[in-house]
Amino acid sequence: MKQDWQKIWDAPVRLLHWSLVASILAAWITSGQTGMAHEYIGYAAAAIVAARLLWGFTGNRYARFGQFVRAPAPTVAYLRAVAKGRAARHLGHNPLGGAMVLALLTCVSLLALSGWAATTDLLWGYAWPVRLHVGIAWTLVGLVALHVSGVVFTGWQHRENLIIAMITGRKKPPAPGDQD
Repeated sequence: MKQDWQKIWDAPVRLLHWSLVASILAAWITSGQTGMAHEYIGYAAAAIVAARLLWGFTGNRYARFGQFVRAPAPTVAYLRAVAKGRAARHLGHNPLGGAMVLALLTCVSLLALSGWAATTDLLWGYAWPVRLHVGIAWTLVGLVALHVSGVVFTGWQHRENLIIAMITGRKKPPAPGDQD
């Protein structure tokens, strides 16, 4: 990798990201089973989300939610710029990426909570908690598809491989017009 590339995403962000990917895939693979494996994978996903939330307030600059989570108005403005082909490159997450991080973490949290709730004595045997859990799982599938599409599109638009960046933590240094 080039020497002048900048370290953006630290090891905890990358480890938590790929661990969450693995736990979601494992949960999907075991989703037809109601045994302990699926349950423990759900607990692992919840722990990963909790760790990411903590790191979002205590981690390095680009890990912190305050660096990349934007209010709705700037996020919508960024979406309009994307549609016009004029979206600025961001070193960290762009405003849509920030919104997606929150949506994914929220969805996985709700999925873990609904999965746990369905196993409690209070809700055991009722169909609606399971239906809710399945509905949230399909919502997560939709969010993951949007996330991957956004990564591919943004990488194409700015001519950079964001998947490699999330593996190495490094991105090209800023150019004129790039956002931090």
